[in-house]
Amino acid sequence: MKVTEIFEEKKKTGKPVLSFEIFPPKKEEALKNIDATLERLCDLHPDFISVTFGAGGSAVDNQTVELAKKIKNRYGVEPIVHLTCLHYGKEEISTILHQLRENGIENILALRGDVNPNVPMKHDFRYANELVEYIKAQGDFHISGACYPETHLEAPDAVTDIRNLKRKVDAGVSHLVSQLFFDNEAFYRFYEKTRIAGIDVPVEAGIMPVTNRSQIERMVNICGATLPRKFERVLHKYDENKEALFDAGMAYAINQIVDLIANDVDGIHIYTMNNPKVTERICDGIRNLI
Repeated sequence: MKVTEIFEEKKKTGKPVLSFEIFPPKKEEALKNIDATLERLCDLHPDFISVTFGAGGSAVDNQTVELAKKIKNRYGVEPIVHLTCLHYGKEEISTILHQLRENGIENILALRGDVNPNVPMKHDFRYANELVEYIKAQGDFHISGACYPETHLEAPDAVTDIRNLKRKVDAGVSHLVSQLFFDNEAFYRFYEKTRIAGIDVPVEAGIMPVTNRSQIERMVNICGATLPRKFERVLHKYDENKEALFDAGMAYAINQIVDLIANDVDGIHIYTMNNPKVTERICDGIRNLI
């Protein structure tokens, strides 16, 4: 089932879409144990699960498709495969698309991807919209895209960022997943701008549950998300108490999601970090809302 069909079906129920993100473990031992994680996550009945993709030349790339196949065939949940393009040429992308098609995987999250200094860059694709156009010409795939409520770090300003996002949607993106954020008002302002710009596809709110301070500081540096004062107070107060910070982080994420659902968000996308305990805790807190 294509993601657009999932959104259409959930809209009839008046409830938002719920999805998770996982990543293929880099260590062989962790990969062997991924079934336990998948079983617990799929028992939470997400509408789909996205699987991240490494830069070119990584063994993780091959594992991505295998993991997506397992999610679809063994657990009966629709997968979305991330596909990056900075480190791939057109021939390589075509090979990957053929592999997806052969395995019945029809949903792709098309991304430019981050620069990997250890992997040579290719020059067939500079931006995600170019990858989207290429995928559209290669077959009947549903294509999702990424968006940044607080503006992409490389964009000169918010207006340019929205214009680039519109270009991506016009190229064929039918669903957007947001980067993580901790200030819902920033997401609402961004969502309004997308509608003003003529972007009318579903926009899922990306939620990153906080389990430790170093994790969140690392992610904030990568994506540029701001930390609201009330969130900084939580980090400061419970920094030395691992269990208390975990509880406070879960409460903050649940409160974010409750507010988003109350404001009729299209969907909630949880960055699980392959941690079913965290995801179970959040889903338990919103079980009657989804």
